[in-house]
Amino acid sequence: MSVFGCWFIIYGMKFIVNGGGKLNGEITIKGSKNAATKMIVASLLTDEECVFENFPRIGDAEITSELCQAIGAEIALNGSTLSIKTPKIKNYRVVPLDLSKNNRIPILTLGPLLSRMGKAEIPFLGGDQIGYRPVDIHLEALKLMGAKIETADGFFVASATDGLKGAKINLRYPSVGATENVILAAVLAKGRTIVKNAAIEPEITDLIKMLQDMGAIIGLGADRTIYINGVKKLRGTKYRVLPDRNEAVSFACLAVAAKGNKIKVKGAVHDHLITFLNELRRVGGDYRIESDGIVFWRPDSLSAIEIETDTHPGFMTDWQQPFTILLTQANGVSIIHETVYENRFDYIKDLNFMGANIKVFSKCLGELPCRFNGEGYPHSAVISGPAPLYGKRVKVPDLRAGIAHLIAALIAQGESVLEGVEQIDRGYEKIDERLQSLGADIKRIA
Repeated sequence: MSVFGCWFIIYGMKFIVNGGGKLNGEITIKGSKNAATKMIVASLLTDEECVFENFPRIGDAEITSELCQAIGAEIALNGSTLSIKTPKIKNYRVVPLDLSKNNRIPILTLGPLLSRMGKAEIPFLGGDQIGYRPVDIHLEALKLMGAKIETADGFFVASATDGLKGAKINLRYPSVGATENVILAAVLAKGRTIVKNAAIEPEITDLIKMLQDMGAIIGLGADRTIYINGVKKLRGTKYRVLPDRNEAVSFACLAVAAKGNKIKVKGAVHDHLITFLNELRRVGGDYRIESDGIVFWRPDSLSAIEIETDTHPGFMTDWQQPFTILLTQANGVSIIHETVYENRFDYIKDLNFMGANIKVFSKCLGELPCRFNGEGYPHSAVISGPAPLYGKRVKVPDLRAGIAHLIAALIAQGESVLEGVEQIDRGYEKIDERLQSLGADIKRIA
């Protein structure tokens, strides 16, 4: 049975939202989904206990925990503290498939399993249907480290009978997942691994810090280069999950989406949000940085701007969906150029159904052509505003689109029904209850 209980992934739930009310007060962000799930996987590298504080009680963390339990991990959850220990890997095949198909984490277990067992079988990936998210970058890197990888019956079958070995790896794109995979594989490999063109997101540097505390030797150099000297053994750790910057952005966008809202986001880390804060102020939002968080509000009307998503330190791809809601309320024509994922505008049709005026194009509308130029992918959006939004019944397609739908419903006139809110539960802990504390008229029903 899941250590999280049965609340977190209940399919068929809905949110009933009556929008238009003013939202004021404080909301505390939880531990980062993108950090916490990787920390669980990293704990598989040691047979000692790891304790994670500020751990979010969310669907993706539950799925990841159950995957690791199937491998052999012993997990206990007490409030927001998760303890995990894997004294022995009992199963090198990551199961169950019904969980794996909804999560992208299994591919990251390749490194720990190959390090401790010399073999691994990983199911083909699921998760948000926002792009192909090819794993060939992951697999190419692991092959350079000595892994042999084939496919059979819906699984990647990997082996490293002589162990993984350090290698020079130049990622053709600074993929977050591929960077994490190489780090997790290299910390116990023989010799030195050099990763060029690596991702340098805050969650990556935090994973490095945690692994250092476990005994790893990892350096972060200039120009997206990571150096890893393999060690023979890692120890356990007690580590605090960093605050979720995507939650901070979501609540900031909610505050600025409608005049009269004022929300203090407790736990928001200024250093993680510099690019976002610049764009928020450029569109017409405002904020005040305090010792324990950031206060957000909208002083006047919003102005149209152009946004281009990018890898860190650029404007994060997970931020474009909630930011799109701001742009529907801005005066003029805004442009969003998505350069990270090739198919992340599927949620736009529901926003248009609610009254937005957004057109999606396959050509690059950013300052420079991106890697999707000429490929025919719908990766540029033109948003004309301001457009009043009206409550409608919509189905949530994925996590980040879901938070955009929710923000839209909260500022819309009338009642909205959001179906499939288990997608939002994957990354936001009890968000309906937390929004109620701000004055939101939202309830969860079966």
